[in-house]
Amino acid sequence: METTPQPMTAADNAIPRLALSTGALIPQLGFGTYKVTEDLIPQVIPAAISLGYRHFDTAQMYQNEAALGHALTQTQEQGVAREDLFITTKLNNQNHAPADVHRSFKQSLADLQLDYVDLFLVHWPLPKLYDGKYDETWKAMIEIYQSGQAKAIGVSNFERNHLDKIIDATGFVPHANQIQIHPYLASNELREYCKSLGIVVEAWSPISRGKVLSDPAVTAAANRLGRTAAQIVLRWAIERGDVIFPKSVNPERMKENMGLFDFTLDSETRKALDSLDQGEAGRHGPHPDEADFLR
Repeated sequence: METTPQPMTAADNAIPRLALSTGALIPQLGFGTYKVTEDLIPQVIPAAISLGYRHFDTAQMYQNEAALGHALTQTQEQGVAREDLFITTKLNNQNHAPADVHRSFKQSLADLQLDYVDLFLVHWPLPKLYDGKYDETWKAMIEIYQSGQAKAIGVSNFERNHLDKIIDATGFVPHANQIQIHPYLASNELREYCKSLGIVVEAWSPISRGKVLSDPAVTAAANRLGRTAAQIVLRWAIERGDVIFPKSVNPERMKENMGLFDFTLDSETRKALDSLDQGEAGRHGPHPDEADFLR
């Protein structure tokens, strides 16, 4: 099932939204909070809200849910209602046992000071841990979805074999899959498989931790189009139909990352960035089949 981007209002800076299979709409550009420390959250989140960000991505692993929750309580003072926000959090690797899924999710809701989250993800499949029973973890996630406390559920870092296992075990297709995607790791086959199942694809590390920004193909395109290198790469992801949430605590970069919707890439640029794909050689961090860390 293909998802058709639906623009938000001018007041929301025309950020497109994609339809999840639930019918809910997810803003295609969000604000990532990975490595945003608790002391920075109180300044960064109100600034992001002021710039027009409405989609915020966190995780139990990031250890900033409580700070984010406190900051989000201030959004009403900025004229932003809860229903205008899209909040994602993720299950920590230590919490895959079904009882821990439920326990930790309740703690996440308490820390975020929310009655529900818009999307709850399994952070990593961890096939080498928990006897490989991440399908049991997924069953607990389904129970949380059925409770209404997570309006959508999904996974992160799941390859095709991981998706097949949980779908075969439960018949329940994730609403989203958050995977590493950038020009050096385009993940085209996995993206297409997800889309064939109606799974919205989210791209983490969309600028490859900054590595791709100095690539000659990117800098040439930036010079030709009068944009920054980051805008070129992020626009490439947007045009491919991925949800992205670049992280920056720098106000100017936060504003720069919002400036993706008043230009398009020409075919020369798209072909140049498409040609940068290195497959697995472009991945940073462990392959999801090998990831086995608890933290």
